[in-house]
Formats: sequence, structure tokens, C-alpha cells
Amino acid sequence: MTSLCLKILPGGATSSAGDVRFWQRRRLSAICGVPYVHSSPGRPGIVLRQPRQWRRWEAEKAIQSGASECSRVESSDGEKAGPMSLVPLKQYPFFLAQLATFGYVLVYFSILTIRYRVGIVTDEMLSMPKTPFLVVGLLEALGAATGMAAGAMLSGASIPILSQTFLVWQILLSMIFLGRRYKVNQLLGCFLVATGVVITVASGSGAGNSLKEAGIFWSLLMIVSFLFQAADTVLKEVIFLDATRKLKGRSVDLFVVNSFGSAFQALFICLLLPFLSKLWGVPFSQLPNYLKEGAACFLNVGSLSSGCNGAPLLPVLFIIVNMGFNISLLYLLKISSAVVSCLASTFSVPISIYVFTLPLPYLGVASSLPTGFLAGAVILITGLLVYAWTPSTGSSSASLTAST
Repeated sequence: MTSLCLKILPGGATSSAGDVRFWQRRRLSAICGVPYVHSSPGRPGIVLRQPRQWRRWEAEKAIQSGASECSRVESSDGEKAGPMSLVPLKQYPFFLAQLATFGYVLVYFSILTIRYRVGIVTDEMLSMPKTPFLVVGLLEALGAATGMAAGAMLSGASIPILSQTFLVWQILLSMIFLGRRYKVNQLLGCFLVATGVVITVASGSGAGNSLKEAGIFWSLLMIVSFLFQAADTVLKEVIFLDATRKLKGRSVDLFVVNSFGSAFQALFICLLLPFLSKLWGVPFSQLPNYLKEGAACFLNVGSLSSGCNGAPLLPVLFIIVNMGFNISLLYLLKISSAVVSCLASTFSVPISIYVFTLPLPYLGVASSLPTGFLAGAVILITGLLVYAWTPSTGSSSASLTAST
């Protein structure tokens, strides 16, 4: 992928960390467990980088004379573009995050109401204990908070690598709380998938140096955020399994889990709002004005909508696609397992990287493929095949999921 800016350390320019660092920017779809803006940090989605990186980018404009090297993507008319410059809400990522979080609650409960009226959702489903959903919301909020805190300090190249611990956490938690035992080919397949993702994303990105520069504390905090997110998905699998027993073989509807889980997550997000807004670089006292400006940009009206071309269509399409992706993964989790759901979503990584090499609208100049893209993609696909392969022992009980 095309890097937007190399790291520079001009003399005299300082930040809260003591210097100004400009991380490589990459257009990548997030993989399993990476922090993102929709209602559940445990589910994959598109990453929006934290405002501290945006502030570093803005600081660069004032000190370009001291930069050693900085290569940027240029649009067709020769104008230099900043990171995610064609995203309408690039100046208001926190607004988009909250719009998605609370918008999902409204949409999910609207769909839940319709499904209840037509008889798909029953009173027994709605009367299920709400404590597990409350824990789901808490885990998702904690995952978001820790992920944002660490993501503000880590580089874009290091996060996809650290995110591979999400799969490790899922396997360990499934073994502890679900009593699953994984075959050798399944563990090998998971290892190959993680290796393929690391090679695909890190090729040419200087990820090794990025991890060293980030510091052990922030790396460990990001790993802890993936623990919260992995626990969230495993807990949802437990909810589906318990519901099957309580409902006498009938599984709970997806939108019951989505609606109540998202509602409790929104509740905890509200409690953490002063902390989260600070992480996004928005002082809590200025939050009302920030949200007002973000709404104007989203609606693309008024004098505050300058530079918001493509809104509200593009942000709405992002939310719709993200929502469909989440629902699909939750359905896969319902019929299989958390590990299988994660492996399936991980497969979207090379696909998303390839898509950004196409001359699509609003993307400007298409990016080039990383040097290790094909090697990483082959290893990833090989890992999926190894995980799905079952020895021909004549047993009809062999399946894609781990044996219990």
C-alpha cells in the first residue's frame, strides 16, 4: 500500500510525548478485533485512526521545512491529500463513532420490534436474563476504551500485528469456558492464518520498528483490549448455547443479542464519554460544539460543511455495510463458533487490501499492492484450508468447528 508520510523528527517540534511522530498511513480494512467505530469493538469493521495522529499530520504542515522525507498520495489534479482525505467526516471521527454506536441501537431495536410483531421474536426470547447482555456491553465498552488509548499511541503498522492475539485469546477462552479441544490441524491452521495476515499487512510497512518505537506498555494495553473483545464474542457464543437449552432447541434471534448488547454498550460508552472524548482529542467542555459541527458536516449543510463532499451518502453507506457485516458474522458465530467467525472475517483482509488497488470513486490514486501481499494471502488461505480439513477417519461427527 502507498504510505502517506514517513516518520520525521524535526528539531524543536514537540508533542505530549516529547516529539512529533508521523506514522505511515495505510488504507486497510480492520481485521478481527481491531478498534473501530461501530457498536461492537469485538466485531471487525473499518478503522478510523485516532485524533492524535490527525494532530501530528496537521503539525507537519507547519514544519514541512524540517522534514527529511515525506511522500504523499496525490490526486489526479496534483493536489496533495492527507490521510483518509476523501472521507467526508475525516475531521470528525469521534462524531462518526458515536453516530454509529447510538444509531445502531435505534436501528437494531426497530428491526427487533418488527420481528416481534411478525412472530419471529417471542416473549420467551425477550424474557431471557439481561445480565449476560450487560456484561457484553461492558466488555465492548472496555475494549473500545483500552483500544482507543493504545491506538492513539501505536502506529498503523503495529496494530494489525498485535490484533492477531485476538484469535489466540478466543482459542484459550473457548477451551476454558466452553470446554473445547482443538485438533492439531486446527491449531496449525489458526497459526498459519495469523502468520498470513502479519505478512500481508506488515510487508513494506516497517512494522518491526513500529512495535519497538511504540513501547511495551501500549502494546500490552492493545493486547488487553483484544482480550476484552475476545471475551465478548465467546460470551455471545455462550448466550446462544444457553438460549438453545432454555428455549427447548430453538435459538435466540440475532437481533435480541444485537439490540440489548448494543444498548448496554451505549450506556457504558456514555459513562466513559469524558475519557473517550479526551482520547479522540476533543475536550469534554467542547464536545457539544464538536458534535454540532460534526452533524453539520454529516448533513452537508450550512457554512460548517466545507470539505464534507460525499456526505451524508458515504457515511451512511459505511454504516449500512458495517452493519450487514456485523450481522453476518454474528450469524456465523451462532451456527458455528467464535473462532470460525474470526477466521472468516480475517479472510476479508487480503480482499480489502486488493480492493483499495482498484480505481474506485473517492479513493483518488489507487494504491499498489504490498510486496508480500501474494505470499501472505497464500499462507492465510492455506491456514483456512488446514483448519477446515478433517482426517478421513470414517467418523461422521467430524465438522468445521472444534470438537467438544
